[in-house]
Amino acid sequence: MPITSSAKKALRNSKKKRVFNVRRKEIMAESIKNIKKLVKEKKGEEAKKLLAAAYKAIDKAAKGNTIKKNAASRRKSRLAKMIKKVA
Repeated sequence: MPITSSAKKALRNSKKKRVFNVRRKEIMAESIKNIKKLVKEKKGEEAKKLLAAAYKAIDKAAKGNTIKKNAASRRKSRLAKMIKKVA
């Protein structure tokens, strides 16, 4: 446990940020999972419609430093490639 007041404050802020980061990651993972499910079912057109929402979730996670910029680019690229194969 933190002893100094600045360490206590840092812990409080860390806990707050964790909530945002976890929520962003869950939203991102859920959107990716939905697209992968549609691709598996060979529903390329429906997956394309969800692609914009997935991009938005990935970009928000990268913007908030929840994931790194290049990781976000990689995920977006792989999703697009996956959908392209089906459609």
